[in-house]
Amino acid sequence: MAEITAALVKQLRERTGAGMMECKAALVEAKGDVPEAEVVLRKRGIASAGKKASRATRQGLIGSYIHQGGQLGVIVEVNCESDFVARTEDFQQLVHDVAMHIAAADPRFVRKEDVTQDVLDQEREIARARALTEGKPEKILDKIVEGRMSKFYEEVCLLEQPFVKEATLTIGQLVKTKIAKLGENISIARFVRFKVGDSAAAESPVAEHPVAGHPIAEHPIAGQ
Repeated sequence: MAEITAALVKQLRERTGAGMMECKAALVEAKGDVPEAEVVLRKRGIASAGKKASRATRQGLIGSYIHQGGQLGVIVEVNCESDFVARTEDFQQLVHDVAMHIAAADPRFVRKEDVTQDVLDQEREIARARALTEGKPEKILDKIVEGRMSKFYEEVCLLEQPFVKEATLTIGQLVKTKIAKLGENISIARFVRFKVGDSAAAESPVAEHPVAGHPIAEHPIAGQ
């Protein structure tokens, strides 16, 4: 095992923002491997973030992202508990990263609970029909459908999507790492994604959403 030096502890603190003793303990657990120690801290942070989930978030920022060329833009509201945290560089970076991710990944909903019942029913029907077409046994159809619904959530729900800048993290986990670091509950309230030409396409009854095959005209401001 590598010696846990002050330099290693400092390096990990600079990468994560965690306290000195937390960094030292993580390095010991990771046997001196800094990237592995960062993973250890991340897992601990995600676990501890759940304790703050019930706390009200009435402050925050409205963030935006305009993709190069001006053809695609996003507005997102991210909330926290205090104006102090909202002004921090870490929180502002989170808002920017979430807006950029939305531009790239085109989620339709913030969380799984936001998916409407008609969409769920349609997706389950599609998944079941597909499984039958593939000749899957009747007795395992329900299990197959639920597995495919998990994949569907990952495709269309912001918090379930892998973060475009670091695919080992979902957006939900990214938020939790910031909760652990900043010490406040953080939530993504809503977003809207604009793409040049979408308004014209929405007027067509045959226009389809590029993710799940649902009409763009039915694509609401997510999170409302």
